[in-house]
Amino acid sequence: MHGLHNTLPGVVLKRHTAAMETSLKNLVSHIVSGGQTGADRVALDWAIRNNVPHSGWCPRGRKAEDGPLDAKYLLQETESAGYLQRTRKNVIDSDGTLIVNVGKLDGGTLATAKLAQKLEKPHIVVQLDSGAGDEAVQQLMAWLKRESISVLNIAGPRESKRPGIYSLTNELLDLAANSAHCPSTSSL
Repeated sequence: MHGLHNTLPGVVLKRHTAAMETSLKNLVSHIVSGGQTGADRVALDWAIRNNVPHSGWCPRGRKAEDGPLDAKYLLQETESAGYLQRTRKNVIDSDGTLIVNVGKLDGGTLATAKLAQKLEKPHIVVQLDSGAGDEAVQQLMAWLKRESISVLNIAGPRESKRPGIYSLTNELLDLAANSAHCPSTSSL
């Protein structure tokens, strides 16, 4: 009986540790993003709110569709005022890129996917047309674990192009951060 008592805490601890490893905050140590409204911006806001270190590249002048980016976003400016150089540097400086999307993959979001593919960098497109539910969280978490992503670039459409993408991406990140508590993801 004494030996069994000594083993049980270790078993419980191992199960607890394994469940915690499926949390976004336990897998990802750093968030990278370009700061544009929508998916990029919420990645930075989420990182700040959750005390996850963040950085990234933004166009010269801290350009975004709603004006210059606030200094609270710890981003470096590229030499170019265009978006492609920023996108390239963020893809290169991360272990992998999460691309969130609603609707057809196009514009800068499609360019990000093509660039990651060209550079042979891990990337995943998570379609949020049906919302940020368990399926999207499971898809993301499985990819993060499979690819051993620690520095995560988060990209997607700007808010004016896909209204609601900020909220959907925030919900996905919140669910992934708490995925250790979701029975459907604890087996990942």
